Amino acid sequence: MSSVSHGAFNPGQQNAPAEVRIAVVLPCYNEAATIAAVIDSFRQSLPAADIYVFDNNSTDATADIARRAGAIVRTETRQGKGYVVRRIFADVEADIYVMADGDGTYDASLAPTLIELMKRNHVDMVVGTRADVTRDAGRGGHAFGNKIFNKLFNLMFGRQFTDIFSGYRVFSRRFVKSFPAVSGGFEIETEMSVHSCQIGVPTLERPTPYGVRPDDSASKLKTFRDGFRILGMFVTLAKETRPAAFFGAIGLLMTLAALVLSAPLAITYLQTGLVPRFPTAILAMGLVLIGTVAAVCGLILDSLARARVEAKRSVFLSYPAADWSQ
Repeated sequence: MSSVSHGAFNPGQQNAPAEVRIAVVLPCYNEAATIAAVIDSFRQSLPAADIYVFDNNSTDATADIARRAGAIVRTETRQGKGYVVRRIFADVEADIYVMADGDGTYDASLAPTLIELMKRNHVDMVVGTRADVTRDAGRGGHAFGNKIFNKLFNLMFGRQFTDIFSGYRVFSRRFVKSFPAVSGGFEIETEMSVHSCQIGVPTLERPTPYGVRPDDSASKLKTFRDGFRILGMFVTLAKETRPAAFFGAIGLLMTLAALVLSAPLAITYLQTGLVPRFPTAILAMGLVLIGTVAAVCGLILDSLARARVEAKRSVFLSYPAADWSQ
């Protein structure tokens, strides 16, 4: 006679949904004045989350204060926010990632709202766009640059984002583990935005309050230095993602320059039958040849860029989409 065991096995328990792992990740450099309050505010809004502080060679007590506040502290020795974000994405394991700065300018109480938006709409990134960003320590240069770069981004890559520099973002695991980051500085947010537009990552935006730094906390963003770095990033990304337009524009400029140089020569030739300035004629012909080569190179590279986009999309889709319905 066989017996039936009434042990611990429970089919209902076997099918119970796994608990969602949430990680709050805070890249930091010299944020001793604010980091404890930031950690505390995220702990209150997301009590079940693991809070990570990634210290980037701070010269103050940021790491010690964060550790005493109960955060998991890691160190990235390569200087630059991009390097920190790349380390975060490589090292931290979670289902949902909430990224913010350690300066206290982002509203931690809205983190559950951003997470709920991601779950309900089944997207892979939610951006907390910054309201009143122009009040950032009263620096008009930052506000002007933010406006110009956002318009440039919309022109080059589409109107998917209105605040490409926001550091307040919620990511799915699929986005984090498939994002091929290459930048090392403040350009990292721009790179995320371009990547999302390029491969069609489902995203949402939600306006969030943007606070002013305390008097004893200094901004790490240098208006001109980082502005030129971001502009260089735009140029590089345009070359890599839209080579036909990039090299086509170079070819068009070369051709226009050749036309301007050759116009007086053509008029003189029609009037006298002579070409008096051979060096100018040779230069104009050289510009036309260079422009033609640039345009052809752009067409060839465009085919390669499309293949690269498909490869990135394949990597992204190789990670299963999260099922938030359970």
